[in-house]
Amino acid sequence: MPSGQVAKVGRVTGVQSIDRAAAILRSFCEHRAELTLSDISRSTGLTTSTVHRLLAAMNKNELVRQTRDRRYAPGPLIAKLVQGGVVATTLRDAAVPTMSALRDEIEETVGLHRLLPTDERVVVDQVESHQPLRRTYTELGVPLPLPYGAPGKVLCAWLPPAHREAFLQRKIPRLTPTSVTDPTVLRTQFAEILQRGFATSFAERTLGIRTVAAAFFDHHGAVTGCLSVSGPEIRMPPERMEALGPRVREGAWAVSEALGATAELVRSRNLELDVDFTALVTPADSRPGRYPAR
Repeated sequence: MPSGQVAKVGRVTGVQSIDRAAAILRSFCEHRAELTLSDISRSTGLTTSTVHRLLAAMNKNELVRQTRDRRYAPGPLIAKLVQGGVVATTLRDAAVPTMSALRDEIEETVGLHRLLPTDERVVVDQVESHQPLRRTYTELGVPLPLPYGAPGKVLCAWLPPAHREAFLQRKIPRLTPTSVTDPTVLRTQFAEILQRGFATSFAERTLGIRTVAAAFFDHHGAVTGCLSVSGPEIRMPPERMEALGPRVREGAWAVSEALGATAELVRSRNLELDVDFTALVTPADSRPGRYPAR
């Protein structure tokens, strides 16, 4: 075989081995922390001989370890990366570097919101603008009802359709003159949000504040919260908010990746929704590395 073909075969084999090793690591989860050789073979679809060969190499490189009862578990290298702070272990760890970069670029306050199982959201943290006149969240940790504001609307849009529809059957009180409470209007906005990947609001929860928000997802592909950019309406005309949307969406996706999400996970978890997944993961522009990786 010519040397060029040998090199090509070697590259293909190397990539295939990496793909298979990654599949083995994905076999482990919270409820399957230790697996037998047969467990891993069934989970990955690989033969036991192939799995045994890969596990030997992964064990040598501390990617897996063998327990006393001859099961396999994630190895010391994984623990070192997590404990050393290389891998985000909390929502704040995953989000704050991106939030700070986004604030520095846009110079408006960036909020971190978590979706609660009670159909509410909570503001977990914020990175405030340096501007003298700025948005400052004063209700950190206080549950806020959906679907008010851009954060509430973007989180509502990602709810399963039946859950979302049941939510829209309830009475939605008006908080400000511009609060969106009409279910028909909200349905239209939710559809637009899923296509664009971000939501906007015009003083719909807090007077004088306009906001852009985009959802992020966890390692299961489930929506768990969102990032928002908020500012006084004098600095947030509609055209600026539209321009900020892709920036916020890109920042939210960086948080998703830090939490272990992938486009395929999000797609498979949300098959019921009419989503433009291409828009969801498309960078706002071609500038590399604007948001720090964890």
